Amino acid sequence: MSKKLPDQTIKTELLIHDLKVPISVIDAGAKSLLNRQDSYGPLTEKQVKVLKRILRNTLTTQRLVNDALELGRSREGVMITSDFLVSSLVISVLMEVFDLSNANISDIIRQIESYEELCQCVHSSGLILCFNRETWQTTVHQDEAKVRQILRNLVTNAFKHRANWIEIAGCIEQQCLVFRVKDDGKGIPPVDHQRIFQTYFSGGVPIDSAIRSHGLGLAGVMVLLRDMGGELILESDDGKGAEFIVKIPI
Repeated sequence: MSKKLPDQTIKTELLIHDLKVPISVIDAGAKSLLNRQDSYGPLTEKQVKVLKRILRNTLTTQRLVNDALELGRSREGVMITSDFLVSSLVISVLMEVFDLSNANISDIIRQIESYEELCQCVHSSGLILCFNRETWQTTVHQDEAKVRQILRNLVTNAFKHRANWIEIAGCIEQQCLVFRVKDDGKGIPPVDHQRIFQTYFSGGVPIDSAIRSHGLGLAGVMVLLRDMGGELILESDDGKGAEFIVKIPI
């Protein structure tokens, strides 16, 4: 009779972690074909378009893997805290969001030096920033990866459901870092205010469509905030847009 292994449980986090290698290989291969045409041969316009689509989806997959690992660490109570600027956090989130939707804006953001220039750059895409100078230049102490994931999920969600614009505001109050992410979309009826935080639920669309759109974002936000001792407030009604307010202790 065969002996029972000491631990037959395979953690999801380990399987997710193993995905990082093949994803990196796909990413490196596509970039090599694009950037080393002198070695691999010239590409047609259609081939370049396909490779860029592969890279965008590879980036999306990498972020989903990293987010899943961060959620796993959060459930285990792992916090990696450090000092970081509010401005650096917001800029990194915007670069991540625009990397997938408008790479030209993302490239411009990387070279911008002032808050005023950043506001002008993103305004054309319907994004409004509302930070006072003191908050923008404040250094806070928290788990930067988790805070970045929370804000990115809220901003990505707002872009998905907006009609014309979204607004990102931030402040420091009562020893909390507070972010407000607002959109002018269809809004969320009160009956769905709790359901939208359930895994795979996406308001207003069938469950299969919700799964295809990775409806884990808001559920992930709730997990991270709970483990960090934070709070999320939703203000919305049917046809009146939505505003998500997160308060993160610092």
